[in-house]
Amino acid sequence: MSELVLRERDAGTVLVTLNRPEKLNALNLALVRALSDTITELDADPTVRVVILTGAGEKAFVAGADIEAMSTMTPAAAKAFADLGHATGERMERAHFPVIGAINGFALGGGCELALACDLLYASDRAKFGQPEVNLAVIPGFGGTQRLPRRVGIGRARELCFTGDMLGAAEALRIGLVNAVVPGAELRSKVLEVAKKIEQKGPLAIAQCKRVLLRGQDIPLPVANELEAQAFATLFGSEDQREGMAAFLEKRAASFTGR
Repeated sequence: MSELVLRERDAGTVLVTLNRPEKLNALNLALVRALSDTITELDADPTVRVVILTGAGEKAFVAGADIEAMSTMTPAAAKAFADLGHATGERMERAHFPVIGAINGFALGGGCELALACDLLYASDRAKFGQPEVNLAVIPGFGGTQRLPRRVGIGRARELCFTGDMLGAAEALRIGLVNAVVPGAELRSKVLEVAKKIEQKGPLAIAQCKRVLLRGQDIPLPVANELEAQAFATLFGSEDQREGMAAFLEKRAASFTGR
Protein backbone atom coordinates (compact mmCIF):
# COMPACT_ATOMS: atom_id res chain seq x y z
CA MET A 1 0.00 0.00 0.00
CA SER A 2 1.42 3.37 -1.02
CA GLU A 3 2.03 6.05 1.60
CA LEU A 4 0.81 8.54 -1.01
CA VAL A 5 -2.76 7.33 -0.47
CA LEU A 6 -3.92 6.57 3.06
CA ARG A 7 -6.94 4.44 4.00
CA GLU A 8 -9.03 4.49 7.13
CA ARG A 9 -11.94 2.05 7.39
CA ASP A 10 -15.09 2.35 9.48
CA ALA A 11 -17.31 -0.68 8.78
CA GLY A 12 -18.40 -0.32 5.13
CA THR A 13 -17.03 3.20 4.72
CA VAL A 14 -13.43 3.83 3.65
CA LEU A 15 -11.79 7.24 3.99
CA VAL A 16 -9.15 7.66 1.28
CA THR A 17 -6.69 10.52 1.80
CA LEU A 18 -4.36 11.87 -0.87
CA ASN A 19 -1.14 12.35 1.05
CA ARG A 20 1.32 14.89 -0.35
CA PRO A 21 0.58 17.76 2.03
CA GLU A 22 4.02 19.32 1.53
CA LYS A 23 3.03 19.81 -2.16
CA LEU A 24 -0.63 20.63 -1.38
CA ASN A 25 -1.41 17.11 -2.69
CA ALA A 26 -0.41 18.10 -6.22
CA LEU A 27 -0.89 15.26 -8.68
CA ASN A 28 2.15 13.53 -10.13
CA LEU A 29 2.31 10.14 -11.83
CA ALA A 30 2.98 8.28 -8.61
CA LEU A 31 0.04 9.81 -6.75
CA VAL A 32 -2.44 9.27 -9.59
CA ARG A 33 -1.28 5.67 -10.02
CA ALA A 34 -1.61 5.08 -6.28
CA LEU A 35 -5.16 6.46 -6.29
CA SER A 36 -6.09 4.41 -9.35
CA ASP A 37 -4.74 1.24 -7.73
CA THR A 38 -6.58 2.04 -4.50
CA ILE A 39 -9.94 2.46 -6.21
CA THR A 40 -9.39 -0.76 -8.16
CA GLU A 41 -8.60 -2.71 -4.99
CA LEU A 42 -11.57 -1.30 -3.12
CA ASP A 43 -13.90 -2.02 -6.05
CA ALA A 44 -12.88 -5.69 -5.81
CA ASP A 45 -14.13 -5.79 -2.20
CA PRO A 46 -17.94 -6.18 -2.08
CA THR A 47 -18.00 -5.19 1.61
CA VAL A 48 -16.96 -1.63 0.75
CA ARG A 49 -20.16 0.39 0.62
CA VAL A 50 -18.94 4.02 0.40
CA VAL A 51 -15.60 5.75 -0.24
CA ILE A 52 -14.80 9.26 0.98
CA LEU A 53 -11.99 11.02 -0.90
CA THR A 54 -10.14 13.95 0.68
CA GLY A 55 -6.72 15.59 0.85
CA ALA A 56 -4.16 15.62 3.65
CA GLY A 57 -3.54 18.87 5.49
CA GLU A 58 -5.72 21.92 6.01
CA LYS A 59 -5.06 23.87 2.83
CA ALA A 60 -5.85 21.64 -0.12
CA PHE A 61 -7.90 18.77 -1.45
CA VAL A 62 -5.63 18.82 -4.50
CA ALA A 63 -4.09 22.14 -5.53
CA GLY A 64 -3.60 20.91 -9.11
CA ALA A 65 -1.16 18.82 -11.09
CA ASP A 66 2.52 18.94 -10.16
CA ILE A 67 3.71 21.72 -12.48
CA GLU A 68 7.40 20.96 -11.90
CA ALA A 69 6.83 17.38 -13.05
CA MET A 70 4.71 18.46 -16.03
CA SER A 71 7.04 21.21 -17.22
CA THR A 72 9.42 18.77 -18.93
CA MET A 73 6.82 16.42 -20.40
CA THR A 74 6.90 15.60 -24.10
CA PRO A 75 3.58 15.37 -25.99
CA ALA A 76 3.75 11.58 -25.63
CA ALA A 77 4.35 11.80 -21.87
CA ALA A 78 1.55 14.35 -21.51
CA LYS A 79 -0.83 12.02 -23.35
CA ALA A 80 0.11 9.13 -21.06
CA PHE A 81 -0.46 11.34 -18.00
CA ALA A 82 -3.85 12.45 -19.32
CA ASP A 83 -4.81 8.84 -20.13
CA LEU A 84 -3.97 7.81 -16.56
CA GLY A 85 -6.03 10.68 -15.16
CA HIS A 86 -9.01 9.77 -17.35
CA ALA A 87 -8.75 6.09 -16.42
CA THR A 88 -8.69 7.00 -12.73
CA GLY A 89 -11.77 9.20 -13.03
CA GLU A 90 -13.59 6.45 -14.90
CA ARG A 91 -12.67 3.90 -12.22
CA MET A 92 -14.18 6.21 -9.61
CA GLU A 93 -17.35 6.64 -11.67
CA ARG A 94 -17.74 2.94 -12.44
CA ALA A 95 -16.93 1.58 -8.98
CA HIS A 96 -19.80 -0.25 -7.30
CA PHE A 97 -19.77 2.22 -4.39
CA PRO A 98 -20.51 5.95 -4.33
CA VAL A 99 -17.45 8.18 -3.99
CA ILE A 100 -18.00 11.24 -1.80
CA GLY A 101 -15.56 14.11 -2.23
CA ALA A 102 -14.73 15.96 1.00
CA ILE A 103 -13.22 19.14 -0.43
CA ASN A 104 -11.19 20.59 2.41
CA GLY A 105 -9.38 23.37 0.55
CA PHE A 106 -8.05 24.13 -2.94
CA ALA A 107 -9.47 21.91 -5.70
CA LEU A 108 -7.83 23.38 -8.76
CA GLY A 109 -6.94 21.93 -12.16
CA GLY A 110 -6.55 18.19 -11.75
CA GLY A 111 -7.95 18.53 -8.24
CA CYS A 112 -11.17 20.00 -9.57
CA GLU A 113 -11.26 17.22 -12.15
CA LEU A 114 -10.88 14.53 -9.47
CA ALA A 115 -13.69 16.20 -7.55
CA LEU A 116 -15.88 16.15 -10.66
CA ALA A 117 -15.41 12.37 -10.91
CA CYS A 118 -16.92 11.95 -7.42
CA ASP A 119 -20.62 11.15 -7.08
CA LEU A 120 -21.28 13.67 -4.31
CA LEU A 121 -19.29 16.73 -3.24
CA TYR A 122 -19.28 18.39 0.18
CA ALA A 123 -17.05 21.41 0.62
CA SER A 124 -15.47 23.29 3.45
CA ASP A 125 -16.39 26.96 3.50
CA ARG A 126 -12.76 27.72 2.66
CA ALA A 127 -12.69 25.49 -0.46
CA LYS A 128 -11.77 26.97 -3.83
CA PHE A 129 -12.50 25.44 -7.23
CA GLY A 130 -11.19 26.20 -10.70
CA GLN A 131 -9.71 25.07 -14.00
CA PRO A 132 -6.76 27.45 -14.36
CA GLU A 133 -4.86 25.46 -17.01
CA VAL A 134 -5.13 28.23 -19.64
CA ASN A 135 -2.85 30.33 -17.43
CA LEU A 136 -0.15 27.79 -18.34
CA ALA A 137 -1.13 27.65 -22.04
CA VAL A 138 -2.70 24.18 -21.72
CA ILE A 139 -6.23 22.89 -21.08
CA PRO A 140 -7.78 20.52 -18.54
CA GLY A 141 -6.52 17.01 -19.23
CA PHE A 142 -8.30 14.78 -16.70
CA GLY A 143 -11.89 15.30 -17.92
CA GLY A 144 -12.60 18.87 -16.85
CA THR A 145 -13.90 20.07 -20.21
CA GLN A 146 -16.38 17.19 -20.25
CA ARG A 147 -17.50 16.66 -16.65
CA LEU A 148 -17.72 20.33 -15.70
CA PRO A 149 -20.48 21.21 -18.22
CA ARG A 150 -22.40 18.12 -17.13
CA ARG A 151 -22.38 19.53 -13.58
CA VAL A 152 -22.87 23.25 -14.07
CA GLY A 153 -23.95 23.76 -17.70
CA ILE A 154 -21.96 24.62 -20.79
CA GLY A 155 -22.03 28.39 -20.25
CA ARG A 156 -20.44 28.35 -16.81
CA ALA A 157 -18.01 25.62 -17.88
CA ARG A 158 -16.83 27.75 -20.80
CA GLU A 159 -16.41 30.75 -18.52
CA LEU A 160 -14.35 28.80 -15.98
CA CYS A 161 -12.18 27.05 -18.56
CA PHE A 162 -11.61 30.20 -20.68
CA THR A 163 -10.86 32.60 -17.79
CA GLY A 164 -9.13 30.26 -15.36
CA ASP A 165 -11.03 32.00 -12.55
CA MET A 166 -11.42 30.42 -9.11
CA LEU A 167 -14.78 29.93 -7.41
CA GLY A 168 -15.36 30.14 -3.69
CA ALA A 169 -17.41 27.49 -1.91
CA ALA A 170 -20.59 29.60 -1.77
CA GLU A 171 -20.54 30.22 -5.52
CA ALA A 172 -19.75 26.55 -6.18
CA LEU A 173 -22.88 25.67 -4.22
CA ARG A 174 -24.99 28.27 -6.04
CA ILE A 175 -24.14 26.88 -9.48
CA GLY A 176 -24.62 23.26 -8.43
CA LEU A 177 -20.98 22.18 -8.41
CA VAL A 178 -21.19 20.93 -4.81
CA ASN A 179 -24.02 19.43 -2.77
CA ALA A 180 -23.42 21.42 0.41
CA VAL A 181 -20.95 23.74 2.14
CA VAL A 182 -20.11 23.42 5.83
CA PRO A 183 -17.57 24.98 8.19
CA GLY A 184 -14.18 23.32 7.85
CA ALA A 185 -14.30 21.83 11.34
CA GLU A 186 -17.60 20.08 10.46
CA LEU A 187 -16.65 18.67 7.05
CA ARG A 188 -15.53 15.23 8.22
CA SER A 189 -18.60 14.69 10.39
CA LYS A 190 -20.87 15.83 7.55
CA VAL A 191 -19.45 13.44 4.96
CA LEU A 192 -19.40 10.58 7.47
CA GLU A 193 -23.06 11.26 8.24
CA VAL A 194 -23.93 11.01 4.54
CA ALA A 195 -21.71 7.95 4.06
CA LYS A 196 -23.28 6.11 6.99
CA LYS A 197 -26.76 6.87 5.69
CA ILE A 198 -25.85 5.37 2.29
CA GLU A 199 -24.06 2.44 3.94
CA GLN A 200 -27.34 1.28 5.48
CA LYS A 201 -29.14 1.04 2.13
CA GLY A 202 -29.23 -1.99 -0.14
CA PRO A 203 -25.75 -2.11 -1.71
CA LEU A 204 -26.89 -3.79 -4.92
CA ALA A 205 -29.52 -1.09 -5.36
CA ILE A 206 -26.96 1.66 -4.75
CA ALA A 207 -24.61 0.12 -7.32
CA GLN A 208 -27.36 -0.18 -9.93
CA CYS A 209 -28.62 3.32 -9.21
CA LYS A 210 -25.10 4.70 -9.70
CA ARG A 211 -24.66 2.75 -12.95
CA VAL A 212 -27.99 3.84 -14.44
CA LEU A 213 -27.50 7.49 -13.47
CA LEU A 214 -24.05 7.51 -15.09
CA ARG A 215 -24.95 5.70 -18.30
CA GLY A 216 -28.33 7.31 -18.74
CA GLN A 217 -27.15 10.90 -18.94
CA ASP A 218 -25.62 10.51 -22.41
CA ILE A 219 -28.20 8.35 -24.19
CA PRO A 220 -31.71 9.11 -25.50
CA LEU A 221 -34.43 9.15 -22.85
CA PRO A 222 -36.35 6.07 -24.12
CA VAL A 223 -33.12 4.04 -24.12
CA ALA A 224 -32.23 5.33 -20.66
CA ASN A 225 -35.70 4.45 -19.34
CA GLU A 226 -35.29 0.89 -20.66
CA LEU A 227 -31.90 0.70 -18.93
CA GLU A 228 -33.61 1.72 -15.69
CA ALA A 229 -36.43 -0.79 -16.13
CA GLN A 230 -33.97 -3.64 -16.70
CA ALA A 231 -31.95 -2.70 -13.61
CA PHE A 232 -35.14 -2.39 -11.55
CA ALA A 233 -36.28 -5.86 -12.63
CA THR A 234 -32.86 -7.44 -12.03
CA LEU A 235 -32.91 -6.42 -8.37
CA PHE A 236 -36.06 -8.50 -7.81
CA GLY A 237 -33.84 -11.56 -8.07
CA SER A 238 -31.76 -10.55 -5.05
CA GLU A 239 -31.92 -11.63 -1.42
CA ASP A 240 -31.63 -7.98 -0.42
CA GLN A 241 -34.84 -7.09 -2.26
CA ARG A 242 -36.74 -9.80 -0.39
CA GLU A 243 -35.18 -8.73 2.92
CA GLY A 244 -35.89 -5.05 2.34
CA MET A 245 -39.55 -5.53 1.53
CA ALA A 246 -40.07 -8.09 4.31
CA ALA A 247 -38.49 -5.68 6.80
CA PHE A 248 -40.78 -2.89 5.64
CA LEU A 249 -43.88 -5.05 6.00
CA GLU A 250 -42.73 -6.34 9.39
CA LYS A 251 -41.85 -2.81 10.58
CA ARG A 252 -38.24 -3.63 11.45
CA ALA A 253 -34.81 -2.53 10.28
CA ALA A 254 -33.50 -4.36 7.23
CA SER A 255 -30.24 -6.29 7.29
CA PHE A 256 -28.65 -6.24 3.83
CA THR A 257 -25.88 -8.61 2.74
CA GLY A 258 -25.20 -7.50 -0.82
CA ARG A 259 -26.65 -10.69 -2.29
